[in-house]
Amino acid sequence: MKRKTVAIALAAVALLSALPQAWANEAAIRKNLTERLQGLPKIDEVRQTGMPGLWEIRIGNELRYTDAQGNYLIEGELIDLRSRRNLTEERVNQVNAIDFATLPLKDAVVWKSGNGKRRIAVFADPNCGFCKRFERTLQDVKDITVYTFVVPILGGDSPEKSRAIWCAKDSTATWLAWMLEGKAPPKPAANCDDGAIERNQALVRRYRINGTPAIIFEDGSRVPGAISAEQLERRLAGGKS
Repeated sequence: MKRKTVAIALAAVALLSALPQAWANEAAIRKNLTERLQGLPKIDEVRQTGMPGLWEIRIGNELRYTDAQGNYLIEGELIDLRSRRNLTEERVNQVNAIDFATLPLKDAVVWKSGNGKRRIAVFADPNCGFCKRFERTLQDVKDITVYTFVVPILGGDSPEKSRAIWCAKDSTATWLAWMLEGKAPPKPAANCDDGAIERNQALVRRYRINGTPAIIFEDGSRVPGAISAEQLERRLAGGKS
């Protein structure tokens, strides 16, 4: 029992002694990369990888790699050949994860098919062609609830269309009529509360969503762009697209 206690104590000491060096490495990496790469955006996170001597830097949802002093910069994917795991992809998925339970579903256009037990959230622009294609795909998916956060990010009359759809008496029917049939939404009332549109745009900025459609699953994972019904079914079943 005493040997076990001593081993634990020695491990704790080793861990604590390594912390100052890790902090020093992080400071050196931040300082050197910022000084040597003019215009480098703010580094959000610096962390060690599983590969000795290799450090990860995260800028937003993008990853790069460097040495312990920030003397070299590596762009690419880190693969664990023993387990055949793409460590970069796994980390990006972790960084991009969204807590589905925290999404403000009251600000979404909602429709469901069957029992609706499977749920996804979609960020979509009313003028997005790929969003329309994905909306058509969704019509063939059973037992699903779709929460669409309407976001006018494409310019043109997207803001006007988004407001008109949200302010319609039946926003769901109006959204589907436009996306599936091209039926223009009615002119909104002047006193309509369209604050949800601005809140949705704030979500886009917060989650760094750069294009539509962006599909969010209940496990927090996301997929950029339209996918097929088969790919969607695999994701809903817990697999990869």
